[in-house]
Amino acid sequence: MPKLTFIGAGSSVFAKNVLGDAMMTPALQDFELALYDINPERLQDSENMLNNLKATSGSTCRIVSYSDRREALRGAKYIVNAIQVGGYDPCTITDFEIPKKFGLRQTIADTLGIGGIFRNLRTIPVMLDFARDIQDVCPDALFMNYTNPMAVLTNVMNTDGGVNTVGLCHSVQACIPHLFRALDIDQEGVQAKIAGINHMAWLLEVTRDGVDLYPEIKRLAAEKQKEKHNDMVRFELMLRFGYYVTESSEHNAEYHPYFIKRNYPELIERFNIPLDEYPRRCVNQIERWKTMREELVNDKNLVHNRSNEYASRIMEAIETNNPFRIGGNVMNTGLITNLPKEACVEVTCLVDRNGVTPTYVGDLPPQLAALNRTNINTQLLTIEAARTLKKDHIYHAALLDPHTSAELSIDDTIALCDAMIEAHGDWLPKFQ
Repeated sequence: MPKLTFIGAGSSVFAKNVLGDAMMTPALQDFELALYDINPERLQDSENMLNNLKATSGSTCRIVSYSDRREALRGAKYIVNAIQVGGYDPCTITDFEIPKKFGLRQTIADTLGIGGIFRNLRTIPVMLDFARDIQDVCPDALFMNYTNPMAVLTNVMNTDGGVNTVGLCHSVQACIPHLFRALDIDQEGVQAKIAGINHMAWLLEVTRDGVDLYPEIKRLAAEKQKEKHNDMVRFELMLRFGYYVTESSEHNAEYHPYFIKRNYPELIERFNIPLDEYPRRCVNQIERWKTMREELVNDKNLVHNRSNEYASRIMEAIETNNPFRIGGNVMNTGLITNLPKEACVEVTCLVDRNGVTPTYVGDLPPQLAALNRTNINTQLLTIEAARTLKKDHIYHAALLDPHTSAELSIDDTIALCDAMIEAHGDWLPKFQ
């Protein structure tokens, strides 16, 4: 029986989307859905939920929970990864509260910046443990990574882990719908080309019937900037650098040195930047789960409509050889020619029986490549820190981070890194 393994299956809402999609897909009906999570209670919740969904959908997928990760992976053809190492408490709290003591404020802190660096450093060792198991018990599996920080973790799994990995993010899928709804433009018949790096990929072309829509988009965006709205950072970047970026304004506010600045507090108000946004979301999700759990886990009449998540579409395309196009995170094997070959990039990929095949982009506009490289610098140095266990490379990654370096001195940046290492304690490996 072919096997799809879900690591982090205690994320019940996301498991419902991804595995519910698999249960709705005819080509995947003979699969075992193998569930693994380090939290046995949440794992049991997801198993109950999926069994209810199996009963209402008539799916013939087999649902099996595992307490042993290696056995959950054994023989898997596909793996979905959706873990969060350290969770909200203590690690997300640490990622926000320690930098605040140094005057460094963040919005999301799961991709770049001090929060992103340390989220990587505590997650990479866990991911490489997965990779060692995969090499032993399912070396040919396709690893579909949904865990942030996407670019670094996907890079590490491909390079250091030796695992066939594609990173999957919602930002490419959401880019056009979000932009066009915000500007009240009809999306029907729109063609787009997107490429860059995760959370900073660019809408390079946007047309309808061969007509460039960017002039009208920018005209409407300039008008909209005259009033307060929730996408002001991205609109500002588009008007200054020429292109719309895929990930949200709250994310991009901390990927650049222009928006969150102690000496210019008026920028927070001007660009409507939600500081401490991710901790708020975490608290809300924890509270919401208390009421949602009963509805989701114990509903004998639970139903599911196939979502827009890429995972089931990828597996279906491989199983049936009916091609499907995705925005995927892959290694830069000459795909974007003015970004480093060591980087993980986000480009259009074609999926069929041959697997995930990325498409060639060529050069990005020079200003966009330059912005991407500021983030890639920190990503690659974070990987070097994880490989060598040298504190110096943690310092280098932080010193080259756009937001951190715009706010803190060298001495304060190093002191902050040391404070973060101490606060994380055993969540990190030992650095020298």
